[in-house]
Amino acid sequence: MEMEVLRRVIVWTCMDGAAPQMVPFLQSVTGSLGSGDQASIRWRLDQNRLVLSRDPTGILLQRPAYCPIKHLSVKEAAAVPLDIQQRGVDVGVAIILQSADQRVLLTRRAKHLRIFPNIWVLPGGHLEPDETLLEAGLRELKEETGLAVEAEQFPSAKFLGVWESVYPLMLSRGPPQRHHLVVYVLLHSAHTHLQLQECLRPSPAEVSACLWADAPLASASVAAVDGQDCSAAETDEPEGLPASVRVSEVSPDGGLKKGALPVCVLLRRAPPRGPDVERVSAGTKFALNLWLKTLRPSPTLFQS
Repeated sequence: MEMEVLRRVIVWTCMDGAAPQMVPFLQSVTGSLGSGDQASIRWRLDQNRLVLSRDPTGILLQRPAYCPIKHLSVKEAAAVPLDIQQRGVDVGVAIILQSADQRVLLTRRAKHLRIFPNIWVLPGGHLEPDETLLEAGLRELKEETGLAVEAEQFPSAKFLGVWESVYPLMLSRGPPQRHHLVVYVLLHSAHTHLQLQECLRPSPAEVSACLWADAPLASASVAAVDGQDCSAAETDEPEGLPASVRVSEVSPDGGLKKGALPVCVLLRRAPPRGPDVERVSAGTKFALNLWLKTLRPSPTLFQS
């Protein structure tokens, strides 16, 4: 187990000045640092450990109300295989890439992936040993989408929030198999989404489609809160949204093909039981909500 831990960056917490402690897989990080489903935190990277502590001036850490770790019974916890219990909590980074015309890049995870297949997310992945959070996010952005940018291009990169993610996302869908904290980083590009689109070279091993979401679409997706009653949900699109949005479908050889996706797909809530559906992930909705709060009216890009 020690060798496994050394190969991965995992979460530790530091409480009230005490020595840092590794967070067990079956412990909620948010719950241990806050009084409910949210906590304000700061962090530091120390010898390949992401060490978190409470800080009322820090950034938001949040878990969903239905977090499986939060609701796990003693009996259910004991049934989780020992090798999974010993994993600790992994660290992920996702990039909110905002174009000059205020759109963000979303990618659909490939259908064959073991975790959250066919789900729309922000580009990202695991933090590797000896990386900074920004370096990890940019590496994953390049690996998944082909967009190659350097950290120096984004001196104003902003850490927006941290989401506690467990897979499967609800106990009704099975016992926990993966436990992550995902750090969301906002980057402002000087290029429009059409200019960035020209540089997209997605990896078909990880990505099956891409789209550029504007604020109205992101706002509508955020409003479809997971864990709420699906029966009252996605029957009609919000007023002002088109029936479909443009997407770029990724072929097996990595080529892009223009396509259309019904907007209702991006407004779905996660079903508590049965097969999962194509939708926007809960963590992505959390990040999009934080992104929407940063937006301000921007000057016209082109003047006549």
